[in-house]
Amino acid sequence: MTSQVPAQRIRPCNQAPVRAEGAYVVYWRIANRRIRYNYSLQRAIEWSRELGKPLVILDALRCDYPWASERLHSFLLASIRDTAGALDGLPVTHYPYVEQREGDGRGLLEALAASSMTGAGAAVVVTDDYPAFMMPHMIAAAAHRLAVRLECVDSNGILPMRDTERVYSRAHDFRRYMHATLVEQLGQMPASNPLAGLDLVRLKRLPPAITARWTVATSELLAAPAHILAALPIDHGVLAVAGTPGGEAAAGARLRAFLDTRPASYHAQRNDPSEETTSGLSPYLHFGNISAHEIVEAIIAREGWTPDRIDPKKRGQRAGWWGMSPEAESFLDQLVTWREVGFNMCALHPGYDRYESLPVWALQTLGAHDTDPREHRYTLEEFEAGLTHDPLWNAAQQQLVQCGTIHNYLRMLWGKKILHWSASSSEALEIMLELNNKYALDGRDPNSYSGIFWVLGRYDRAWGPERAVFGKVRYMSSESTARKYRTADYVRRYTPG
Repeated sequence: MTSQVPAQRIRPCNQAPVRAEGAYVVYWRIANRRIRYNYSLQRAIEWSRELGKPLVILDALRCDYPWASERLHSFLLASIRDTAGALDGLPVTHYPYVEQREGDGRGLLEALAASSMTGAGAAVVVTDDYPAFMMPHMIAAAAHRLAVRLECVDSNGILPMRDTERVYSRAHDFRRYMHATLVEQLGQMPASNPLAGLDLVRLKRLPPAITARWTVATSELLAAPAHILAALPIDHGVLAVAGTPGGEAAAGARLRAFLDTRPASYHAQRNDPSEETTSGLSPYLHFGNISAHEIVEAIIAREGWTPDRIDPKKRGQRAGWWGMSPEAESFLDQLVTWREVGFNMCALHPGYDRYESLPVWALQTLGAHDTDPREHRYTLEEFEAGLTHDPLWNAAQQQLVQCGTIHNYLRMLWGKKILHWSASSSEALEIMLELNNKYALDGRDPNSYSGIFWVLGRYDRAWGPERAVFGKVRYMSSESTARKYRTADYVRRYTPG
């Protein structure tokens, strides 16, 4: 089959065949919860056209995933609801399923793909190639169980995750690789709207044997009212963030607002807690509501940029080589370099989330100082409640609990002080992962793991002077932060009472 999806983004997950006698193609959507700029959806549509089969998009939401809460569930349900609206009237069958008791959803994908319960089953199953959290385990389990071909499609970033076999340990080196391949990758953009003019065979109805056991989610359930969320077996202590609704529509609105209001001094102000200059797009990127391709294309259009403006010298510098404005280059360094170096790590290093994956120098220096006395030491529960002696740190933790995010610069300080005030560096890592994955809307993400492990030395270098607890790992303090930036208003904003 001739495909418009680049070959390096398609990964067969099993040896099972494409079943020409199958009744439909299944797109099992687990990460890219959007219609636009979605290589996975594009590939599933290609299979439907090639085989002359209807397309079924399966959105199955479990209730037993790690850190399942009202916050994460609300965001996910809004994402599914947006898709239901976008597909209304189109020749695609949307199958939203929301598990209401733990374990009720088990076997749904396998049954939908098999012929025993459906008559003909699936011809092929396409899913999202997402390299972190529980997704790789889900994909591996499905590949083992399915008797039909399962393909993973990478629609995560500008650069295909598996275009290189090298795990990059420095952002500088990753920039040089990106610099060398960027123009080619920008020439292979996914379709902005793969559903435009769509003419596929329609499925008359989902197999009754399937929907009788796994009921299609109602519009009321997808609307996630309080009484429905309260009845689900999820964490009701981590509440939804009212000002950050999930879904593709909200993601698009957030992008437009950022582009319309982005200050010319973004590159200088983005680290200042007193300024609201960040894009707010990280939750939408994490949940797949918006694509890095769409964001980059929007910035290119605003800048009137063309690839011939790229500096031909590949030096790996942070700014100045795109040939864009300073604020655009600063944002793109975050969106492409720092975000995608995390996907590189997660895709190619099986231990990306383990302490032992830190650079050798960091392991050595942290190990040498793990028994250093700490002036302050706090438990996970004390950190979670924001009960430290440091008002700035407590405010950052309260922002995380209340808003599902921490200001970019303070997120680094937040992690550094957990290292400073924990019994050991490995315990500090466990605390950071627990708090971030539980409360952050963009937690459980390759970019999120990059930030946490950066606190302990990943993507960084040894610094001097050598200090207690930190050793040669970069040091940060609330006092130095307060000297650089105006933090008093931030502390007042997020301090209870």
